Amino acid sequence: MLALDAKPEPVCIVPAQTAIIVVDMQNAFASAGGMFDLAGFDISGAAPAVEANKRLLAAARKAGLTVVYLQMSYRPDLGDAGDASSPNYHKELGMVLMRQRPELRGKLLIDNSWDWQIVDALKPEPGDQIIRKSRYSGFCNTGLEAYLRARNIRHLLFSGVATNVCVDATARDAYMLEFWPVLVEDAMNHSGPDFNRQATLWNFENAFGWVTRTDMVVEALRAKAAQPLPA
Repeated sequence: MLALDAKPEPVCIVPAQTAIIVVDMQNAFASAGGMFDLAGFDISGAAPAVEANKRLLAAARKAGLTVVYLQMSYRPDLGDAGDASSPNYHKELGMVLMRQRPELRGKLLIDNSWDWQIVDALKPEPGDQIIRKSRYSGFCNTGLEAYLRARNIRHLLFSGVATNVCVDATARDAYMLEFWPVLVEDAMNHSGPDFNRQATLWNFENAFGWVTRTDMVVEALRAKAAQPLPA
């Protein structure tokens, strides 16, 4: 067990029972020409988040943490996106843009499209798990909970995009399901005004979990690795 420096207080985690959940680090949300960029969102925070994730994932893999990538995705026929009776049809950005801009139909978050792909700098490695989702939360109609339960995972470190949407939705569900959610704030990027990021971090620090930073995670994992084995 190790103590991870976090707000509002340190949280103790067991590396073998901890997973890092990388949320939607896809071209759609983090690359020039992707869905967020096409919608006019400021993606300047994506590049620093990618660099933080590179350091975070390297330390996590070395320490033996479970690595899970969530990937927002729709079938080409949009059969899993929801029809007009679904709120997802009316609110999810890709669905809205593809209706508003005919030239984008079939190109945003569609299986095997460029927009759908995880950014090159953070490609999953052998042993990592990729879980496809078609709603904001990674626990909605997916195998994520079963995968984590089968590995006796209790603590979840969250990174990715967007802090205030898919990270928030997934981490809140994690709390409701009795996992311990920890947001790695500099390894995430938000959508919209910065108060969205601030509100999400405030909520987790005060009501839903804990907030930490990449340096704190890396330092804790390195300190644990340096400890001598019991005699």
